Amino acid sequence: MAAFARPDTSGEPKRRVYANRFLGVDSGPFIMPGLIAGVLLFGIAVIRWPDVVPISVFFPFLVVSGLLLDPRRLLVVQAVSLAVVAAWIPNSMLGVVRAGGVLGAVLAVMALVLVIARSRAQLGLRGLSGDRMFADLRDRIASVGQVPALPEGWTATSCILSAHGDLFSGDFVVAHLSPSGNRLEIALVDVSGKGSGAGTRSLLLSGALGGLLGAVPSADFLRAANEYLIRQGWEEGFATAVHVDLDLRTGEYSIASAGHPSPALYTSGRARWTVLDAGRGPLLGIVADVTFPRQSGRLDRGDALLVYSDGVVEARDRDLSDGIDRMLGVAAMSVLRDGDVARDVCVAARSGEDDDRAALAVRRV
Repeated sequence: MAAFARPDTSGEPKRRVYANRFLGVDSGPFIMPGLIAGVLLFGIAVIRWPDVVPISVFFPFLVVSGLLLDPRRLLVVQAVSLAVVAAWIPNSMLGVVRAGGVLGAVLAVMALVLVIARSRAQLGLRGLSGDRMFADLRDRIASVGQVPALPEGWTATSCILSAHGDLFSGDFVVAHLSPSGNRLEIALVDVSGKGSGAGTRSLLLSGALGGLLGAVPSADFLRAANEYLIRQGWEEGFATAVHVDLDLRTGEYSIASAGHPSPALYTSGRARWTVLDAGRGPLLGIVADVTFPRQSGRLDRGDALLVYSDGVVEARDRDLSDGIDRMLGVAAMSVLRDGDVARDVCVAARSGEDDDRAALAVRRV
């Protein structure tokens, strides 16, 4: 049983609601007998009217059984199905080779469905509700990365493109605007790996860092994130990150990096982008009790900051400096036409769809 805390909207103590771990589909006393009855009824029809009811009607039953039943009950339904197919073969008027092919196909589907059922059982999932749960979790955590509406005089855009169009990305953004609306904190994180391979770690880490952002002093954010990652003990547990703390009243900012590509600064007076020489601390999740130096500056009207992941500037058989120059050129053209800088640099990345890409740009207008 999993516990979920309801949001406290009344000032009363929070209550904990315990939800069924299988989230919606009960594989108890009704589903298995119903599936067995369906298999037997269609089995009779297949045996008596083989020209009207094809043997392929069993495949949907096998798939549905794999979705709704745990492996133990699934084996019972499969045994009944196999018995029906065995009874059908002598009446099928098929040759030995074709009958053997049908039997082989049924056994292959059974084996595949059983493997999937065992995998889902390890996660405590049944039916399609588990997939909806993960999709909902992904969407909720992605909403943390949406930059909130900023006060007048500021704009911000973000973009995340996963490798090969996967729905899960190893790059993510978390953002927090103070209740007063005067201070914006942003963190762009790149988890080791790419695409769906880094998706689960990205989901967990984005939720944790989203909770830290704004809850700890900005100077301690990367240190706290580093300690959290070390406690997880993941085999591929490292990540890179850049953290920006921006005062929306004065334009003053401070930046700290943990093994991450250096941010870029647009100076409207010179109409050019430059890479900041911010001191870079070590990767997150590798060494405990480390510090992350911060670099400070100020954004005047027309100035902008751009943070991005390595997928935006890195590519195989390409020098890193070429990728940075290309990104800055794209960003310069985007500013001139008042475009979406974050999306433009992600789309134009030399890595293409071979790597996750993320960028966030904030500008004082």
